Amino acid sequence: MVGDKARGEMNAFQRNESKETLFTFISAGDDPPKGDFPVQKKSPKLCGSNYPLSIAFIVVNEFCERFSYYGMRAVLTLYFLSFFHWDENLSTAVYHAFSALCYFTPVVGAIMADSWLGKYKTIIYLSIVYVVGHLIKSVGAIPSLGNKVVHVVLSMVGLFLIALGTGGIKPCVSAFGGDQFEEEHTSERNKFFSIFYLSINAGSLISTFVTPVLRGDVKCFGEDCYALAFGVPAALMVLALVVFIAGSGLYRKTPPQGNVLLEVCKCIGFAIKNRLKNRSHEIPKRDHWLDWASEKYSKQLIGEVKMVTRVLFLFIPLPMFWALFDQQGSRWTLQATKMNADFGIYVLQPDQMQFLNPLLILVFIPVFDLGLYPLINMCKFNFTPIRKMATGMILAGVAFGLAAIVEIKINETDMPQLVPEESLIRVLNLAKNPVQVTIQDRDLFQQPVEAFQNPAEYSKLILNGEQQNLQFTLQHQGLSLAFNYTVKEKSVYSLIVFEAEGSLSSRLITDLETKPENGLAAVRFINGLSQDVNLTIDSKRFIAVEKNYSASEYSLLERDEYNNGKCMTETGEFILELGLLDFGASYTIVITNVSGGAVKIWKSEDIKANNVHMAWQLPQYLLISAGEVMFSVTGLAFSYSQSPASMKSVLQAGWLLTVAVGNTLVLVVAQAAPMAQWAEFVLFTVLLFAVCIVFSIMGYFYVSVDPEDLQEKEEKRETTSSGNMIGLVTQKTNF
Repeated sequence: MVGDKARGEMNAFQRNESKETLFTFISAGDDPPKGDFPVQKKSPKLCGSNYPLSIAFIVVNEFCERFSYYGMRAVLTLYFLSFFHWDENLSTAVYHAFSALCYFTPVVGAIMADSWLGKYKTIIYLSIVYVVGHLIKSVGAIPSLGNKVVHVVLSMVGLFLIALGTGGIKPCVSAFGGDQFEEEHTSERNKFFSIFYLSINAGSLISTFVTPVLRGDVKCFGEDCYALAFGVPAALMVLALVVFIAGSGLYRKTPPQGNVLLEVCKCIGFAIKNRLKNRSHEIPKRDHWLDWASEKYSKQLIGEVKMVTRVLFLFIPLPMFWALFDQQGSRWTLQATKMNADFGIYVLQPDQMQFLNPLLILVFIPVFDLGLYPLINMCKFNFTPIRKMATGMILAGVAFGLAAIVEIKINETDMPQLVPEESLIRVLNLAKNPVQVTIQDRDLFQQPVEAFQNPAEYSKLILNGEQQNLQFTLQHQGLSLAFNYTVKEKSVYSLIVFEAEGSLSSRLITDLETKPENGLAAVRFINGLSQDVNLTIDSKRFIAVEKNYSASEYSLLERDEYNNGKCMTETGEFILELGLLDFGASYTIVITNVSGGAVKIWKSEDIKANNVHMAWQLPQYLLISAGEVMFSVTGLAFSYSQSPASMKSVLQAGWLLTVAVGNTLVLVVAQAAPMAQWAEFVLFTVLLFAVCIVFSIMGYFYVSVDPEDLQEKEEKRETTSSGNMIGLVTQKTNF
């Protein structure tokens, strides 16, 4: 029976599902069909078992598609940040706008499949759209192709098509796999869904680890290879489509049977419209607002819609959980770019940390089902679904609290935030003796600056306007020399003091105002020689620096030991050893002299390296992954148990919309209320705790029911209103 099929699917779903949802659509308002499929020839079996050979194509298709989607999404935020040079708030907003769209479009795919094309054709057509989107996205990541406007347009068009494709096929693929089994093979169908969702998590796990490697470790066009990072997922999606089409002759294909979601929406819309038309006090009241649809819709449909709305009402607070959960790919990835990623034997890419979530999900589901939950039951604690979901919310909130603490520690190595009429300055004494530096009407440098002394932290310089001309006085061995420089607000400077032609001289140069992005190291050179030099770093980067203490522009390099560089002068070629250039640090390297076949240098760390290790994100991922198992898996299983078989698809649509709304909330916060990142983490923590309290109160008053028993009771009840009215009795039950 269809009801048994739905329950079997839910059992498999409950054991394995964490990110995806399963749609099973049944026509509304009619009795369920007696069989799942029309009479067809039997499909070939897999290795003599009762498993249809066709499911092998579906499982491989799903693995490739999930690899494609999660791999592309893993590097998306850094693509916006590094390739488009958008700020963190805009990058986060667009990332979550895309994620939200991916969870709005399944409704479109469900309607297409059940009301128009059928599952098979819907998967084929939208997979083609999906592939085209990936290809456009990959082409848009080629730096030499057009300008920034072209790249942005191609990327946004590609992302829209990807969202339409991945969302559109989401409600079809798993249900289409279930269609391949004959009615008597229920246990095999249930095991298929276990394998199906294993392929989802396997695709997610592998792609979130591999794709960042393709982005960061492979270089193309002189920078991170985003074209390859998007191109490989595109190739996997092409493979997914080819594999799915290859099994065409083996599939059992059911025709469209009507969409229950549309029927529910029409029923609710008619009830509201009819109620607004009949507001007169002379018209008798009805027990439930949905009873106003009885003039057009059957008692059975109205009763089922009432059951569903009870559960959908509980869904109202749920988007806040997803608002936090999906920031793993945006805010948490951006946080990882500002951390130390050296794990000794391997340097992790910041966007690779996302692989922890699918890995932990695969570990936590059996641990919770076979260990934690039975242990809690042995302690005689009634750990109800509502309590599990509330606990999942609390764990996610605590994870964001930890993220805020980590962010505060990270900020300790950041440059100070400058305000109008404020600048920063320090002194680099490259002379042979100490120098006393004074600045007009300012009392900044109390002690003489020693020769080649590691510079102290920057001093704050207050100006009288947007810019000001200031006199700098140098006192050295009884001599006093004055230099005038124009200083601009919100800028960072180094005053270089050096000896030239037997006297002191100086130069004011501009420093970096913020840490280098993506964990890169910034380095610039000051040439203290009396001849021009050409520097070669990592066999690819050429830097020309003029003589007599001229300064080069900053170059961004991957974190590494650089001891095989070359310095070419008029007198010959010499070895250049820079040592370790660390994550997020900025360096000034002064070439002092050449002797013994090597260049002598003095290295100054202008901006401190990232000193908070990426391993400190592990507790965040542990907590939020545990929260996902308790919240997502439990929530879907609970909502399924509370709705009639014909309304499962409506609840799935509602569940997906909570994910979409959650991503929309992040988009709004990122754009409408920009704040310090640690403060934003605290805000989301407080909001989720507040929502958790509201949800717990709603759950306390929620009455758990068996839909079949409730439906029998509702059918027996009769009221004096127009038609047979159905009313629900509300009572308080402790959960």
